[in-house]
Amino acid sequence: MELETQNNIAEKKIKKFYLPILLLAFGLVIGYFAGQYKPSEPIKRLINNNQDVTYKDVNFDLFWQVWDKLNQKYVDKSSLDAEKLLYGAIGGMVNSAGDPYTTYFEPQENNKFQEEISGSFGGVGIEIGKKDNILTVVAPLKDTPAAKAGIVTNEKILKIDSKDTQDLSTDEAVTLIRGKIGTTVTLNILGLNGEVRDVPLIRATIKIPTVDLSYIEQSDKKIAYLRIYSFNQIVDGEFKKAAQDILNNKADKIILDLRNNPGGLLNSAINIAGWFLTKGQVVVIEEYGNGQSDVYRADGNALLKMPIVMLINGGSASASEILAGALHDNRGIKLVGEKSFGKGSVQELENFADGSALKVTIAKWLTPNGISISKKGIEADVKIELPKDVKALEAIEIGKQGKDPQLDKALELLK
Repeated sequence: MELETQNNIAEKKIKKFYLPILLLAFGLVIGYFAGQYKPSEPIKRLINNNQDVTYKDVNFDLFWQVWDKLNQKYVDKSSLDAEKLLYGAIGGMVNSAGDPYTTYFEPQENNKFQEEISGSFGGVGIEIGKKDNILTVVAPLKDTPAAKAGIVTNEKILKIDSKDTQDLSTDEAVTLIRGKIGTTVTLNILGLNGEVRDVPLIRATIKIPTVDLSYIEQSDKKIAYLRIYSFNQIVDGEFKKAAQDILNNKADKIILDLRNNPGGLLNSAINIAGWFLTKGQVVVIEEYGNGQSDVYRADGNALLKMPIVMLINGGSASASEILAGALHDNRGIKLVGEKSFGKGSVQELENFADGSALKVTIAKWLTPNGISISKKGIEADVKIELPKDVKALEAIEIGKQGKDPQLDKALELLK
């Protein structure tokens, strides 16, 4: 999300290399209000020397030289704000990592972010992310203002109201899109057909759908068509109800639809995988920057052992890709549709004493066969692309037999 819905923020905390940064912040603010633009020599020594081997070649003297020259020579010294300079410097450092999911929140931005992940906001119902450094629609959520306005997966967002999105992080874009319920935000959209249009959207309370189950009769066989919209806090219970219904109705086969599912909770993807995999089979590998990794395994009874085909597309991201990769690698289940989005990373949120926060990517996800999901996505075994022409898309009804080419192909494969 990213997302309109903020996903994949782990609960654990990292406390590694923040002391130099905090000391830097302290020195800047105290120095400014004392009428001095240079930090004390002890702080300088701490900043430059209290580093591990990774940072031994970093010389913070250059930072202070620029700080001094700016404050000495800038034409309008009264407009310089030490706090803004500090936050700008930290933000630039974080952005230089080149990762759209790693971002620094100033205190006010962090307050908004906390409100958003707690659900006290109005939105338009789209998951967004950066693809080729362009703000892109990952997936519109069912029955939301964005979906009703015809916004579709892989369209580009060029402007939010009048603000260009080129230099915005995903989280900054999310902050601009969200707002007070009932107010309007206008997205300037580059469509799949190459045309640019303005789409005004009225912010609303977004109720994220979870699971839909229906049955399709084909050649005296009962096929369960199971669609998961998101891996949120209630998906485990909703999926369990659907799975029990499938077993009680003695369905012969399953079509598992993860299209336009932007992901969500890692634990839910692992729990749901347990309905399809035997206990102990690998669901996903979490690989850290230091070479270490965590392996997450299924802990279920593989009750849903019948033949399965899965549907994915460019809106399938994060936890959706984990589940798709796990079933594909362990059971050879066919993936039908289009390549998934490629959101295969884990973020943690580190809060600081001044109210600011760092959301940082700490690991990447690999499928059981060791294939990285991040940026690359997962390829469909049977590629069925939907038309990019807007009028042709209007004739397609996702999930309706005979009007959904990808669903029709899945049914064909299950014959």
